[in-house]
Amino acid sequence: MARNLTQLELLMELEPVVAANIDRHLATAKEWCPHDYVPWDEGRNFAAMGGEDWDPGQSRLSEVAKVAMITNLLTEDNLPSYHRVISENFARDGAWGTWIGRWTAEENRHAIAMRDYLVCTRAVDPVALENDRMVHLTRGVHTPPGFGGVCDQIAYVTFQELATRVSHRTTGQVCDDPVADRMLQRIAADENLHMMFYRNVAGAAFDIDPDQAIESVTMVVKNFAMPGAGMPNWRRNGVLMVKHGIYDLRQHLDEVVMPVLRVWKVFKREDFTARGERSREELGEYLDKLARDVVRFEEQRERILAREAARVG
Repeated sequence: MARNLTQLELLMELEPVVAANIDRHLATAKEWCPHDYVPWDEGRNFAAMGGEDWDPGQSRLSEVAKVAMITNLLTEDNLPSYHRVISENFARDGAWGTWIGRWTAEENRHAIAMRDYLVCTRAVDPVALENDRMVHLTRGVHTPPGFGGVCDQIAYVTFQELATRVSHRTTGQVCDDPVADRMLQRIAADENLHMMFYRNVAGAAFDIDPDQAIESVTMVVKNFAMPGAGMPNWRRNGVLMVKHGIYDLRQHLDEVVMPVLRVWKVFKREDFTARGERSREELGEYLDKLARDVVRFEEQRERILAREAARVG
């Protein structure tokens, strides 16, 4: 039987699912401290404390690794905005409020660890990093027009947490530094557990109000943007990261979107009304287009890299 729950009704029906998944998360999550992932013996004072200020020659990271690390860190830095947006769409008490607090506390560790690593190892310009942080957090993030409510938010954070996990893991691999790779593996493991929490709650939303859930998923997939969009140098840095496989269309489709849709059994469900079927058809058409776009993108990237290799040779 078709349902069309209000946001409050949906929040209330999902609360037991949220509570159960908090218990599952707490039983699974590993406690860790950011300071255990930073090579403190490499640190030294900057000029304000009688030492030496940063110089580009001090960094051991490649340009791609630096760009990816900065982008990932600034993304994590915007946690106050994410907390606000989630609080606006979820409840601030009960199981929902408990989860928001726990999620925020865990996410905050990511920025602490990454910044301490970058500053301690002098991997990036700390002044430029702070200037970019000020700009990015001042801008904040805001819910796009037409986007809001429980299902929209749950669907978005499910895909976003998994996308962030992929980005952290590939960044760790290009850093060519076992310390950075270990730290980013730890952070990526957190992101994966967060994704599982949201994915489970969204799965329950499909069972409770399938039409509303598929409409949200379709809208989110068609309009998905990483939460770092809009940060300083976003376009330039994004192009470089895509070009070198930190996070590209193939990863987005094959490692993020499709695995989640399969878990939700989106294309196997038989509980949609005509309204839900229209949305699912729209999603299928978009995914077909995205698959074609992936092939075109990869062919274009291959040509660009070949031309660059020829020039270097």
